[in-house]
Amino acid sequence: MDGGEMSILKGLKPKKVMCYFEEISEIPRGSGNEKAISDYLKQFAEDRDLEVIQDEVLNIIIKKDGSSGYKDKPPVILQGHMDMVCEKNQGTEHDFLEDPIKLRIIEEYIYATNTTLGADNGIAVAMCLALLDSNYEHPPLEVVITVDEETGMTGAMNMKKEYLSGKTLINLDSEGEGIFTSGCAGGGRVTFELQKDYKDRKHNHAFMLSIKGLEGGHSGVDIHKEKGNANKLMGRLLYTLKDEIELFKISGGSKDNAIPREAGAGIVVNDSATLMDLLKKYNLILKTEMSVTDPLIQIELKPVELPTVVFSNEVTRKVIQVLLLTPNGIIQKSTEIDLVITSSNLGVIEETEEKICFINAPRSSVESLMLAYVDEMICLADVLDVKVIIDDFYPGWAYVTNSPIRDLCFNVYKEMFKKDAIIEAIHAGLECGFFLELMPGLDAISFGPEMHDIHTPNEHISISSIERTFNFLLEILKQL
Repeated sequence: MDGGEMSILKGLKPKKVMCYFEEISEIPRGSGNEKAISDYLKQFAEDRDLEVIQDEVLNIIIKKDGSSGYKDKPPVILQGHMDMVCEKNQGTEHDFLEDPIKLRIIEEYIYATNTTLGADNGIAVAMCLALLDSNYEHPPLEVVITVDEETGMTGAMNMKKEYLSGKTLINLDSEGEGIFTSGCAGGGRVTFELQKDYKDRKHNHAFMLSIKGLEGGHSGVDIHKEKGNANKLMGRLLYTLKDEIELFKISGGSKDNAIPREAGAGIVVNDSATLMDLLKKYNLILKTEMSVTDPLIQIELKPVELPTVVFSNEVTRKVIQVLLLTPNGIIQKSTEIDLVITSSNLGVIEETEEKICFINAPRSSVESLMLAYVDEMICLADVLDVKVIIDDFYPGWAYVTNSPIRDLCFNVYKEMFKKDAIIEAIHAGLECGFFLELMPGLDAISFGPEMHDIHTPNEHISISSIERTFNFLLEILKQL
């Protein structure tokens, strides 16, 4: 555990950042499976005689004294999260509970192999470890690495104020070099639950109907790109076929904060020829509609074993209605700047033994609009006669006029790179909102290296941008 051994990233700079990124890529760390990575971070600190706290939810706080000449400076909080989104391409054999991420380099970027990379937010962890394991100039550091950022922000939600004394927070969970985030949306989860009920099957030909080939993306920062949502498209397709089919299975997506790339439905029909004809026409319709956003979309039909029973007519009707009527995508945009204000993502359809669950991830930078959305979902559930669960809501981060850390970042960036940085608020959730709520008056900024296609198996990060961003962070800490 010394950040000194590499195979895939050998020779890349900054050396220690790359070493630690490769090292933590060996540790499975999907949301909810953070014990191993949390223990690794705790051991890292103990091996270096650094003060470390591992709290009851497995958050890690590591404290390091300031370097010579900086020991009496105010402490600075550096913050990222240890968990990652676990997505893989269909047909890929990868167990996120056991298998390491298989890194590869293509030109100027680091990718995984048919899975998410985990640079979101493993690169923040790697940068923090490199700082803690080196002799750079810096004020006292309070490094906070949280759990479960991707699925519930329970790590930030359970952070205790007494663990921290810093008044400046640098969050390293952004994906655009030279773009400094100073505000973000709040969000949460809205789940519709439908009790299963069955009837005897009447039709004689069973198929698995699939929608696949969509590009997906992050349900916050990519929602404005109008990428196709496989779950919503399945609702349209099933409504078109409703007079021809019986339904016995439904699924789609895997994470509520990722735009679903695939969805599937088990159907039984009498006339397979008519079904084939309808799907051929609908395949052409979708390819025409989505020629720009999702040109590889396809509808696939495969024969499967006939089930004994299928969903009742009432359950099938409600499944289709929930899929069709649930709001998805951009709900409201700003009339002043190019920013999505409110959105929702129908991210997951999953079955349990007794229920079918439809999981939505709404976001809004205006609390009153989020509350209005929740009211609408409660009314929709009442009309459809399904159960609704409202949970895991987290606060937004309001943009403030006066921010010394933002001004410093802007000026240092211009000095180092001879161009202006971009200051923005984003339509995605960051943990800063929790820290600002916990510690009123905290001065916060978020930045990071250039990353693309996060939350998808095409996630990749710029090698040169990692080096520039790390050097920029070192200069900020030096000037603080």
